Amino acid sequence: MSDENIKVTEEQFDGVDVVLYQPKKSDGDTKLRTAVIYLHGGGWCLGSSLMSPYDLLARKIVNELDAVVLSVEYRLAPAYHFPIPYEDVYRVVKHFLHKGVLAQYSVDPGRIAVSGDSAGGNLAAAVSQQLQKEPGQQVQLKAQALIYPVLQALDLNTPSYQQNQDMPILPRYLMVRFWSEYFTSDRAFFRAMMANTHNSPESSSLLKFVNWSTFLPARYHRKYNYSAPTVVQGEEAFGKGGASRSLADPRASPLLAPDSALHSLPKAYILTCEYDVLRDDGIMYVTRLLSAGVEVTHEHYDTGFHGGLMFTVWPTDFLIGRRMTENYIKWLKENL
Repeated sequence: MSDENIKVTEEQFDGVDVVLYQPKKSDGDTKLRTAVIYLHGGGWCLGSSLMSPYDLLARKIVNELDAVVLSVEYRLAPAYHFPIPYEDVYRVVKHFLHKGVLAQYSVDPGRIAVSGDSAGGNLAAAVSQQLQKEPGQQVQLKAQALIYPVLQALDLNTPSYQQNQDMPILPRYLMVRFWSEYFTSDRAFFRAMMANTHNSPESSSLLKFVNWSTFLPARYHRKYNYSAPTVVQGEEAFGKGGASRSLADPRASPLLAPDSALHSLPKAYILTCEYDVLRDDGIMYVTRLLSAGVEVTHEHYDTGFHGGLMFTVWPTDFLIGRRMTENYIKWLKENL
């Protein structure tokens, strides 16, 4: 709902539901504002930008940055498999970045970020990569802010997946289930992913981009030794309906993008947590972006856990959630 400082509207951009948060203007106010396109988490299967923690976060960004926040209600799996959730987000971003639309909402075309947590961080990273390749795209993103993002589905036995396999909130079983449902409803594919035997010859050529023995700093290797995921032959081994092809698509797994696709990406903020199966996804992306010459701020929480940003509303108003929120908004303020 709108309040005394913020105007909240539910609209459709290119057929996709969105929620817009705008600072209320005083008469004669012609100031152009920053904008943050926010993509909620939930494993592509759950969640909504209308949930209290996301609503609270959007309002905090508006009030502290005097910014416009655009939250996207993309369609969810398993009713809508990849690439539909991604395509919903991409259509919204493309629509919003038209100069006429930005002018309508008094947004500065040079000060726009895309951001998201967990699966939303995945979508934000994918959109950042694909937008720079869009022919004739006049307005580009200035920044991307990825909060404990999920970035690859090829190796589901990284050290963080092993270390945190039974961690509450996002155990390995649940993250693998989210990946499986994002791609297909075929339970055989889920079983193959659980065993880390889901790679096809097509995706096997990309395993070099998720080799944690190369891209993960040694202190995160812990007691684990690298073993390349098994590559299998035959559709019956890794699912039907194009799931194996989706595995190799960087729109689903942004960590699979070649180095040539990373050089011109916008500056990045990447938040990772020690007690999170997705920790190594984020850290490997930090390594690869830095190697490609991208400006990166990496904020790692040694006592952090997946979903921490959501713990800002009673009865789970935790210090870690407030710290994450404050540091994230501080970065946005300094980099937009």
